[in-house]
Amino acid sequence: MIDIGANLTSKSFQRDLPSVIERAANAGVEAIVVTGTSLAGSRAAADLAEQAAPLALHATAGVHPHHAVEAAGDWLADLRVLAGRARVVAIGECGLDFNRNYSPRDDQVRCFRAQLALAAELRLPVFLHERDAHDTFLGILREHRSSLTGAVVHCFTGTRVELDTYLSLDLHIGITGWICDERRGRDLVGLMPSIPARRLMIETDAPYLLPRNLPSPPRDRRNEPAFLPAVRDAVAAARGEAPATTAAATTATARGFFGLVSRAQVSDGDGT
Repeated sequence: MIDIGANLTSKSFQRDLPSVIERAANAGVEAIVVTGTSLAGSRAAADLAEQAAPLALHATAGVHPHHAVEAAGDWLADLRVLAGRARVVAIGECGLDFNRNYSPRDDQVRCFRAQLALAAELRLPVFLHERDAHDTFLGILREHRSSLTGAVVHCFTGTRVELDTYLSLDLHIGITGWICDERRGRDLVGLMPSIPARRLMIETDAPYLLPRNLPSPPRDRRNEPAFLPAVRDAVAAARGEAPATTAAATTATARGFFGLVSRAQVSDGDGT
């Protein structure tokens, strides 16, 4: 399995990150894409991804809408440099969040447009965030979609209409532990059969969104990549397929989307 979005640079992982990564490897996670959400966070994600680990680590480089107000001066030039680092595989997390509005909406839009343009320039896919901003988000995406190599709507929790619209734009869909929540995730369960396998990926968004279907949830309620099988199993059940089928399909899709190579290819000397 590949966890396409985990916030491993979060303070909640400072005390035991090596153990977190080892548990993920033991749980069958072969690669993790570490999410960058600010310039400093993206730098930390890229640094982490370049370290030796029992599984493959990659990173995104981007400015989350919560941090858009901080995007000033030469921020885009700095982001371009970060995006050129060896283990960075996407631009993001970027997008719009009109729910919390930690950054003014104008700053969010400005920052989002700039990152889409950068992704197009560098021929990198984008890792997207949207909350309570669908219409504006969609309008901006439509302007840029033809120039983007790929885009994944991270942590999708939307409606059927939103899903159909994203799929019509040939976007990928990232599913988190939200689907494991019998209270909030019921509508999402019904949408799973509508997502083509070639567009579906899974993620934990750790340390957030702890799956509610864990038999023994941690006392501190911290999510981690080792719990990705809970997401896989919930997605598989919703799609009426075996967990191994879901794991194989989402892994292949993630490899293709991010341009990753398998461990077997690396062992054979065909990758880096």
